Amino acid sequence: MKNPLITIFILTLCCLLSSHAKAQNNWPQWRGPFGTGEAAKNADPPINWNEKQNIKWKTPIPGLGHSTPVIWGDLIFLTTAIPVGKKLPPTYSGAPGAHDNSAVTQKHDFAVLAFDRKSGKKLWQRTVKQTLPKAGGHVSGSLASASPCTDGKQVYAFFGSYGLYALDFDGKIKWQADLGSMHSKHGHGEGASPALIDNTLIVNWDHEEQSFVIAFDTKTGKQIWKKSRDENTSWSSPVAFHYEGKSQVLVSGTQRVRCYDVKNGDLIWECGGLSANVVATPIVHDGFAWAGSSYDTRALMAIRLKGAKGDISDSEHIIWSRKKRTPYVPSPLLYKDTLYYFAHYQPVISRVIAKTGEDLPGPLRLNGLRNLYASPVGAANRIYLSDLSGTTMVISHSKELPEMLADNHLDDEFSASPLIVGNQIFLRGRKLYCISK
Repeated sequence: MKNPLITIFILTLCCLLSSHAKAQNNWPQWRGPFGTGEAAKNADPPINWNEKQNIKWKTPIPGLGHSTPVIWGDLIFLTTAIPVGKKLPPTYSGAPGAHDNSAVTQKHDFAVLAFDRKSGKKLWQRTVKQTLPKAGGHVSGSLASASPCTDGKQVYAFFGSYGLYALDFDGKIKWQADLGSMHSKHGHGEGASPALIDNTLIVNWDHEEQSFVIAFDTKTGKQIWKKSRDENTSWSSPVAFHYEGKSQVLVSGTQRVRCYDVKNGDLIWECGGLSANVVATPIVHDGFAWAGSSYDTRALMAIRLKGAKGDISDSEHIIWSRKKRTPYVPSPLLYKDTLYYFAHYQPVISRVIAKTGEDLPGPLRLNGLRNLYASPVGAANRIYLSDLSGTTMVISHSKELPEMLADNHLDDEFSASPLIVGNQIFLRGRKLYCISK
């Protein structure tokens, strides 16, 4: 008779592999199917487009949100915040050091929307909370900046101070959680996206009071664990991954980059070296991690995971580091063996061999781009770069100096990052665009 434990193990492994394969053919989370910004190998989106060329459909989006949508099958999910009701006298956060912030003048519907990928038709719009926001955030931000994620069964939407929600694919709220009120530095708002692994959803809550990282059961919404963090505000999203048979999650912060055990929240290792105001999401791939920041200081480092335990600052685990032209708002892209990253949020891109730190020809000034908040993505040996002016530049992926392939403009502005599935690229601004040959 077969050992039932072996049978269960094999069935579980088959389910995990099947789920992983499905995720690769979708865009289920912030930074795509691999958490690196790279699309699946079969992806081959257009190189050229404009308002009259290669636009399969475009659909207006109510309200404002800078969150990147997610895709599963023929469904596209995104979040937004829609002003409703009568206008009120403007109020501001009143946070210490507040500057360049938006005023709150109306209540908002915090909403999750679903669109049909084939037609762009809005299938449903679910308001998960209506309230008067406590603060408007920075003028460059939005009240819906955290990207949702999906496991193919539910979509998980995080609105920070306005709640965490799990919805089924028909828009029904299955569970919700109130994490409290976030007090961000200078009142500049919220934006870290949740991470999903196995049946666990992880949220980074770094702010000016007691910071923490917290994990929830995706089926029930029950809190699994919560760990305090010695951190002030960051906007960096956690990255969840499997390594050496263990589910782990990496979170960047001002004081430390920290890696936790997803099962119980125990700290596995930590490493200092980043700046204040960490925004860029780190990358984990093939036994390495890359984390960067750029505010009061510049920092970018590659970390070898093998044997990492405790405080690994200034240890042999730091394979290479940089102190020039490091990323601030846009997150780096790992495409094949190359790490791409912007200088701050300026149109200057650097490229290095990710595991060795070997510089490739550059840096490259991207004339035609301005004010980059969207993160780069890669597919079909091409890199796609979108900016606030509505321009998406396409450059070649090459060990030599990249070739400028296209400079595409739409009458919109893009803070959300592009996402690529199959032969389509999707852009989210005031409208949602499906671009296809």
